[in-house]
Amino acid sequence: MLDYLLELDTSLFLFINGHHNVFFDTFMTYVSAKLFWLPLYLFLLYLLIKENRWGTFMMLAFVALTVLFADQLSVAAFKNVFERLRPCHHPDLLDLVHTPNGCGGQYGFVSSHAANTFAVATLVIQMFNGKYNYMAWMLYAWAILVGFSRIYLGKHYPSDVIFGAFLGIAIGYTTYLMYRLTDKYVCRRC
Repeated sequence: MLDYLLELDTSLFLFINGHHNVFFDTFMTYVSAKLFWLPLYLFLLYLLIKENRWGTFMMLAFVALTVLFADQLSVAAFKNVFERLRPCHHPDLLDLVHTPNGCGGQYGFVSSHAANTFAVATLVIQMFNGKYNYMAWMLYAWAILVGFSRIYLGKHYPSDVIFGAFLGIAIGYTTYLMYRLTDKYVCRRC
């Protein structure tokens, strides 16, 4: 059963990665870049300040903590433990993988990009507590697009991205609960 799932994962990866062209090579490279999303980050910062004024500092601290947790756990608890080669490093796939901007580190399970983006998306959505209905769609669309770009660029299998997303959602929700406790018991007395 596991062999079948790994074969399916590889087939789906090769299908996505194999449908490349110059436009999407450039576009997906930008999608994977952190600075490309600066307008989104500034928009979120604007909304946080608008809604919370001084509470924004604590919210930003939890966003930073969320990224730190997601990034470090995806590497220390997954990549360094499972040591699953990225598809662009796999000896059986070297001639099949299209990598428009290089390969990256040796191991890929789980995707740190997916963990980070889904963690931040989950945290921020929870922080806005349903106030902006479009926010959940927008942030999860952002996270999905970033995850898809990692497959397209040859850096991750689909399962790397899927499990990275699950990890990110769990971390984002956990840090949101920590944020709520801090806000309730610490900052209410400030």
